[in-house]
Amino acid sequence: MRIFLTGATGYIGGSIGVRLIAEGHTVAGLARSDASADALRRIGIEPVAGTLDDRDVLVRAASEADAVINAADSDHAGAVEAFVAALQGSGKPFLHTSGSSIVGEDARGEASDKVWTEEEVLAPGWQPAEDKAARVAIDRRVLAAADHGVRSAVLCNTLIYGHGRGLARDSVQIPLLVRQAESSGVARHIGPGANIWSTVHVDDVVELYVRALTRAPAGAFYFVESGEASFKAITDAIAAALGQGPAQPWDIDSAIAAWGYEPAVYALGSNSRVRDAAARADLDWQPEHTSVLDWIREDLSGASA
Repeated sequence: MRIFLTGATGYIGGSIGVRLIAEGHTVAGLARSDASADALRRIGIEPVAGTLDDRDVLVRAASEADAVINAADSDHAGAVEAFVAALQGSGKPFLHTSGSSIVGEDARGEASDKVWTEEEVLAPGWQPAEDKAARVAIDRRVLAAADHGVRSAVLCNTLIYGHGRGLARDSVQIPLLVRQAESSGVARHIGPGANIWSTVHVDDVVELYVRALTRAPAGAFYFVESGEASFKAITDAIAAALGQGPAQPWDIDSAIAAWGYEPAVYALGSNSRVRDAAARADLDWQPEHTSVLDWIREDLSGASA
């Protein structure tokens, strides 16, 4: 199968690309620069010069491929529109990457008992927080393409941990926490750190994408999760791995100043507790890793996670 992959130089996309090549597929990856193109060639991915803003490039690459995986930017509506237009009526797979911050809220480190199901976020009347409305609209556009001859699916990832298998080694959330702890000598969580996120190992993420590529039904939506942890527990584990004392609370304004609004409020300060049922039922997906805390204790190295 020839697969066009966006985000091929990134953490999720690169990990997917390496696995697909190992399984005998041909992978073409979007490259924004000559340096990126050279890097992709070194790991066996055929570079396609362009960016997510180059509609003609995306349409042509998607039309020439047997499947498309968008792992570059969950919030880029133009890229999704290009792919839907190119694939309409083809029956080809189109896997789009979203993120479970769509159910997040401005919790500032406080806990929540709410656990979201796939059925709830697919319900017609459900509306996310205003900051996440645009992302949810894109997810819905992808799902609606199933009514127009595209075998489209949305994979909504939770907090991903583990080392990437492609060009990019690090994920997002845990490395932010690690770098802050290394630079200051103190691991920090927002507020009391009682907020909880569902989690998943990158290898299990890749396994789900590979299965979804050939087996996901049109219009499928999958939360990608295999456990959960509070940020207090995560930052305490980071502190212990770095030989520091217990993690300390941080006020939201300081966190925003250090990390920016989106990472502080949603990626690190909100609750995102979700449950996958569809992937296990549709694809017989059985994650092998279930504890982000065990991974931090066993595999976290000095520089970044």
